[in-house]
Amino acid sequence: MKSTLIDPRTGAARGTAPVSREPEVTGAVSAAGAALPAWSALTPRARADRLGRLAASIETRAAEYSACERAGTGKPESETTGEIAQVADLFRFYATAVRSRTVPASGGLVEGHESWVRWEPIGVVGVVVPWNYPLLMAAWRCAPALAAGNTVVVKPAETTPDSLLLLAAHAETALGEGVLQVVPGDRTTGRLLVESAVDMVAFTGSPAAGRDVAARAGTRRVSLELGGNAPAIVLPDAPPRTCAALAEAATYNAGQSCAAPARVITLAENYESVVALLGAAMSERVAGRDFGPLNNADQAARYDRIVAASEAGRVTAGTVGAVAGEEKGYWRPARVLADLPPADPAVTEEVFGPLLTVECVATAEEALALANSVPQALASSVWTSDLESGLGLASRLDAGEAWVNCHLVQTAELPHGGRGSSGHGTDLSLLALDEYQRPKTVTVRLRSS
Repeated sequence: MKSTLIDPRTGAARGTAPVSREPEVTGAVSAAGAALPAWSALTPRARADRLGRLAASIETRAAEYSACERAGTGKPESETTGEIAQVADLFRFYATAVRSRTVPASGGLVEGHESWVRWEPIGVVGVVVPWNYPLLMAAWRCAPALAAGNTVVVKPAETTPDSLLLLAAHAETALGEGVLQVVPGDRTTGRLLVESAVDMVAFTGSPAAGRDVAARAGTRRVSLELGGNAPAIVLPDAPPRTCAALAEAATYNAGQSCAAPARVITLAENYESVVALLGAAMSERVAGRDFGPLNNADQAARYDRIVAASEAGRVTAGTVGAVAGEEKGYWRPARVLADLPPADPAVTEEVFGPLLTVECVATAEEALALANSVPQALASSVWTSDLESGLGLASRLDAGEAWVNCHLVQTAELPHGGRGSSGHGTDLSLLALDEYQRPKTVTVRLRSS
């Protein structure tokens, strides 16, 4: 069974990909299960060596990986090049992290006994990743899972299997047979994987799909990253380049990032200035030159529906540059929506496109309340020259990640995760290893009598 792949830049067919069904999913999970004993028995150093080999393969073939990402997502090379470098860095980071991890151990807690804690892998991890960052989101999940001693079966999004199929081929050489498997396909494929004999599910996607995954997974461990609707509080003393920085972050990957700024909230005294400056900054971001298209027809239709339903009093739109086949591709210009009524769909829904809304409040306290008023709670930012005030607001924002005078700044060492309808669990940092391991307490009696 095959699916037709579409180039989001032109809307034209660009090839086909396999659609995995029960035999393929069962076979991949079985292969991962068979590889688990040998992989988990390796010392952290031995696993690290193999993960380092995979990172080196990614770097050596970076141009090929970048081409695969561009084919499926339409991103410009300036974005994919940096993302491929991050993927290699993640595998290297977790190769080192698992070797430096210390375990809690205590003696003398019970008289005449000695105790310690072993951290053991969970088993076979089923990973389902979205189309906005096909390879990078897979690395966020796979790198810590593999470093912790698990084997992995990954289901890429239906529209973007290219880079993960390439990764699977390189992983077989670098890690060993069966350690990292890929099952391309559609939503049915994902459901088959979740319901298969995997020991844990790591899912990145929409809240509705996340609830479905949690229900199907039952009592097995589930890690969920379910999107965001990030507020950016812009105070009157915000740094001069604030609006330009927000425009860049809002249009990176055409705004198709769960942590991208989406809702700009500012004070009445600053409102007209922010609307004007954001409109100018977003108008300078040209689709086809500075960022790519939306990923697929369904996403484009969803974006258009939200924009059409919005009752914004003012709309500022940028342009789409001269792109071959653009008239049939999923290109959308950068937009700013202002003078919005309460509960406007462009504010309450995750738009997932190159769009910023601007809302007006009287005080910083009202801005904080408005920022925390939506169910999504993944990322946020505060913009002010008063760092004490900015840090105070950041500490009270209900989000897993908060930035001050920047947005979308991330590194392997710092954790990322959501709250509320944005899910639960931790990606990145040493803390992500805990997602894919479980503790076992071992206690021994020191005297036989």
